[in-house]
Amino acid sequence: MTIEKGKVVTLHYQLFNAEDGSEIENSSETGEPMAYLHGYNNIIAGLEKALEGKDVGEQVDATIDAKDAYGEYDNTLFQRISRKYLKHAGKLTPGKVVTVSTEEGPRMLTVLKVGLKTVDVDANHPLAGKALRFVVDITDIRDASEEEIAHKHAHGVGGHSH
Repeated sequence: MTIEKGKVVTLHYQLFNAEDGSEIENSSETGEPMAYLHGYNNIIAGLEKALEGKDVGEQVDATIDAKDAYGEYDNTLFQRISRKYLKHAGKLTPGKVVTVSTEEGPRMLTVLKVGLKTVDVDANHPLAGKALRFVVDITDIRDASEEEIAHKHAHGVGGHSH
């Protein structure tokens, strides 16, 4: 069975900064593989494309340009917001990454400056503008359930549970 739209793919991955080779994440450290529903934009576009047609047991080593990962860095995505919107984030310091709920879903913001009543934030994803290298070990592929297709994401190990 190969990876194609409508398959739930389970994998372990290592994520590196493609420019300096430093490791950013490693799913093996948590012990749990990641599961996603292929073809429904649940992972970055460049990685999804690199995994298309691959099979269980294969290792994929793919370098993804910024535009096909988390996008190019956008110098216009700076905002000043009220501190009340970040109460849930605890102590705010420059460089801290916080998640906020938006109409488009959760969004990561990087704190730039903290004032008495406002916070300056960068709304670019922390990995925007970076080329990324993924080393992926495909551990399982299965047909998605009707419920997973309807919800447009994988359920179960490493996926979303309801």
